[in-house]
Formats: sequence, structure tokens, C-alpha cells
Amino acid sequence: MRVAKKAGLLTLLGFIALLVALNIWASVTLGSLSPVGETARDTDANHTVMVFGATGSVGDGLLKAAMQDSAVTKIIVVTRRSSARIDAGVASGRVEMRLLKDFTDYTSLGDILGEVNTVLWGLGTSSFNVDDATFTWIHVDFPVAFVKAWLLARTDAPMSFHYVTGMGTDARGSAHWAREKGRAEQEVAALADGSPLRTFGYRSAFIRPTTERANFFHYALAALLKPGGLVITSTELGEAMLEIAARPQELPNGTIIDNVDSIAYARLYRTLK
Repeated sequence: MRVAKKAGLLTLLGFIALLVALNIWASVTLGSLSPVGETARDTDANHTVMVFGATGSVGDGLLKAAMQDSAVTKIIVVTRRSSARIDAGVASGRVEMRLLKDFTDYTSLGDILGEVNTVLWGLGTSSFNVDDATFTWIHVDFPVAFVKAWLLARTDAPMSFHYVTGMGTDARGSAHWAREKGRAEQEVAALADGSPLRTFGYRSAFIRPTTERANFFHYALAALLKPGGLVITSTELGEAMLEIAARPQELPNGTIIDNVDSIAYARLYRTLK
């Protein structure tokens, strides 16, 4: 019994030490961007917003942010199935839902792609859920195919693509998921070079679901990671994306946004609203 208690205590102390170290590391290394408080903002930048992955915990918050923004006139959700928020948005007239089975073929969206200004891309899955080939298909082939189709349909600014890739993403990393998400960031940025499109990779840490979906575990983990700026809500992440989209001269194509950067832009978004 004493051995078990000692082992449990050591495990707890180890977990606490890990959390402290992680928060210290984050507070020292994250936050590479310096958002400008007073800057030119394009009020039409988010006129038409398209959301991917809206049935997931991250995408649900991105959709919520778009639905709450009065500057967003039209919202198109591209999805395989619906959700409570999508249904409510469609019923209110705020959201148009487009069902799509093949996310490498956007022919059926040809009538609407030319109108889209901002894309919030929360579509994805954990590397634990699928094999490497399927992970690449979802996280590289899907967004690359979309950006190609979008650039064929629209060549007028403002245009911005916001892709949630996650902390640890690294095109030169040792893990397959990190390399592939990093490759996706690079490929969509390369496609956008020389065009009006700006692409951004959001290397977020812990993204807490919306209040409608969050549970005790989510709130507890958020409290533990907050000191280092390692937590952001999915709605705040959407607000950061909308704020960055509205600042066409501030960040260049291919900019990487870490979690602390996203928090700063979300805070500005709420201040300026």
C-alpha cells in the first residue's frame, strides 16, 4: 500500500513538474508576432466566409465566430453532414450548407467559389485515428485541392485561407503528422504566391471547445495550460482568423500563427468590435 501511494505521489509530482515546465517554455518561446493596435482594416475582407470542418470541436467554434460577426454577410459551410449549429444557422438564414463527399473535387462549388473572401479550415483528424496515407489525404490533399480550385475561380482580393495545423507542426519534424501538416502549410502558401491570396497556418496548442460542447475535463485542462498561453477557445481562434483576414497589409502570405499570437489577435478583435 505504501509503495502504491508513493508511486502515485511521484506520478502526480511528475505531472505537475511537466505542466510547470511546459507553461514556462511556452511563455518564453511563443508570441512571435506584434499585432498593431491601430491599423488599416478592410471592412469587406470577411464579406463571404466559407467554413470547413464545422461539425468538429474546432470547426464548430470557427463557425460560431463567423455567425456572431456582423461584418460577415454570407456564410457557406462545406460538410459531409450537419450539426446542431449548422442546422440553427440554416434555419435562421445565416448559413448556407453545401454537402460534399469528395474533398479533392470542388466542381460542385463552382457557382460560389468566386464569391468567397475568407476560408476558415478546421477540417482534420488525429493521426491516431487513421493510417499515414489517409492522414496525408485529409491534411494535405484536401486543402491543396481546395486552394487550387479557389484560385481558378477567384483572382480578386481580399482573399485569405486560415488552416488549423497545430503546435508541433514542422515540415522537417520526425513525426509523420508534423511533416505532412508542415508540407501542407508550405504547399498552399506556394500556390498563393503571386496571387491576391494570403494563407496562414495556425499552430495552436489546446483548443477548448465551445461552451455548448465543453465539459469539466476541457475546463480543467484549460485552467492548467492558461499560464503559458497554451489554451484558446475555438471561438476565439475563429475571431483571431477574422481579425487577421481584415488586416490585409499586416501579415504576408505564409505567416505562421502560434497560440499566443492567436490570443493577441482575438483580444484585438473583441476590443475593436
